[in-house]
Amino acid sequence: MRVLDTPWSQWRLEAPVALTLGVYDGVHRGHQAVIEALATHADGLPLAVFTFRGHPLELSAPDHAPQLLTTYEQKLELLAEAGLDICAVPAFDMQLRTQSPTDFAAQVLVGRLAAKLLVVGSDFRFGYERAGDVDLLARLAPDMGFDLVVVDLVGAGVPYSSSAIRKSLDAGEVDSAAVMLGRPFQLRAEVVPGDGRGRNIGVPTANLAVSARQATPRRGVYAARVPLDGEVHRAVVNIGIRPTFGGDTEVVEVHLLDYEADLYGLELSVDFVKRIRAEQRFDGAPALIEQIHRDIVEARGLLDAAAPSEQ
Repeated sequence: MRVLDTPWSQWRLEAPVALTLGVYDGVHRGHQAVIEALATHADGLPLAVFTFRGHPLELSAPDHAPQLLTTYEQKLELLAEAGLDICAVPAFDMQLRTQSPTDFAAQVLVGRLAAKLLVVGSDFRFGYERAGDVDLLARLAPDMGFDLVVVDLVGAGVPYSSSAIRKSLDAGEVDSAAVMLGRPFQLRAEVVPGDGRGRNIGVPTANLAVSARQATPRRGVYAARVPLDGEVHRAVVNIGIRPTFGGDTEVVEVHLLDYEADLYGLELSVDFVKRIRAEQRFDGAPALIEQIHRDIVEARGLLDAAAPSEQ
């Protein structure tokens, strides 16, 4: 997949493309339906997506910007796997933010990206203050020379959306999030040194340096899977402040079952399968250790029973 990550004013695609656009955070099943429609209607045109490195609200309203379901690298990987040929990722600067919907369509989508076909979801909004919608695109299409396909929202009851997935994660419902994503929710981050407390109690953990911009499931203990060294390893993940030891900073700790190696400096991808329990404060280390071993037993059972699509 070709990535255009220079300022949009420097772009110039000569050949026409079939284009979709949006934040595409999570590249969930709703996004996947739009991409499938793009491929269906492209009639041989290259498949392109206009998206963002982060979320547009990070510039326009940073206090209201949601945490992200995928890192930038994960998003690019997922879009490439979905069959996109071109990914246009502009810097979301003030010029782009304040463009009217009509100017954005004329200058960027048609003028720079040579869009011959646009495919968007029915709830799509664009341009300054999100003033543009599919009705405006339909009015602009004849004069600007592109065809428009609008895809109905996908979902059972509640449409699949990035915000709905975040709500599931906030509730600890990683299995519900997986249904909307079409795959397990994956947290990816580098392993950094911790305080060694897990190793000292016989349960070594890999501590992940998770960005504050990354969405994480609700605090608690989870069964998970970790692809590593060409194999998929079962794991127990703790997300919380470790109240038994008086902690006050949230950490993400991964204990790989039946695996021992130095993971410092590696980037781990953790696929969450099921929540085991909420975070708890224990009277001391012995009670905590006893519960951890019960968690491990339960995680083994959950992971052994989980269908491949849930893993």
